[in-house]
Amino acid sequence: QVQLVESGGGLVQAGGSLRLSCAASERTFSTYAMGWFRQAPGKEREFVAAISWTGSSTFYADSVKGRFTISRDNAKDTVYLQMNSLTPEDTAIYYCASSRGYVLSTYPVDIGSWGQGTQVTVSS
Repeated sequence: QVQLVESGGGLVQAGGSLRLSCAASERTFSTYAMGWFRQAPGKEREFVAAISWTGSSTFYADSVKGRFTISRDNAKDTVYLQMNSLTPEDTAIYYCASSRGYVLSTYPVDIGSWGQGTQVTVSS
């Protein structure tokens, strides 16, 4: 399994921005599809964004489209999630995810590896 370590979470006011990072300990990182999921209290884990192994294709949940941007740096084995125009509804634990293959599944059950999660709290 790929070891994933997230960072960059925190407390921000509504309308603010945060940038999450996820560092992978995998020398073949460039052959893994990467993405982000989130889980709010009392809710199921949900898909947020994904990026193909080349970075040429990106996918977003409707709820974050236009506000969040996923990117990756294969030279640094790192994937990022830039989150802008945050709202209290974005409050959740954000998990980095990876799976072999070109595209990441949007279903948590299909994910190969998870990070430990990083808390994002948006105050109103």
